[in-house]
Amino acid sequence: MALNNLSVRLGEAGRRAEGLDAVEEAVRHYRALAEANPDAYLPDLAGTLNNLSNRLGEAGRRAEGLDAVEEAVRHYRALAEANPDAYLPGLAGTLNNLSNAVEEAVTIRRALAEANPDAYLPDLAMALNNLSVDLGEVERRAEGLEAVEGRRSGGGGTTGRGAGRGRGSRAPLPCPGRGEPGRLPT
Repeated sequence: MALNNLSVRLGEAGRRAEGLDAVEEAVRHYRALAEANPDAYLPDLAGTLNNLSNRLGEAGRRAEGLDAVEEAVRHYRALAEANPDAYLPGLAGTLNNLSNAVEEAVTIRRALAEANPDAYLPDLAMALNNLSVDLGEVERRAEGLEAVEGRRSGGGGTTGRGAGRGRGSRAPLPCPGRGEPGRLPT
């Protein structure tokens, strides 16, 4: 925990590169500890991955940051299933960080799709779907529905119909009025 805390303090002091080094080292240690004793160390790994995501984002390494926060969400989901009272708050906070990262990805993919729709529109659709799911998981369902329907920030007519069926889609697409959401092909 000391390296994780050091990372936060270094970042606050403007020493982001050193903070990133500290949290990367903490993740390596917690990963090894969690392999040997997941009950004791998986919560620390999940929290440290969440912090790593923040440090990577600050360093402009957003794709790696997204990978780290997605892994943290997976761990917190498993932990929250076993002990919701203890781990739902961590899951909620990590989902919020994931949502922020996905919102940034949507902004970038939207600009790319405007410049070259043939190449980037499938990726924008997938990002909009992921944003929708993430917003729904943090109780922002109306915004999630808007995202998948392409109404946020001038979505340019991208609709939920088929959104997210591209590369990297990871979650169900909400189907209003049709009961349970369907699983998208990945």
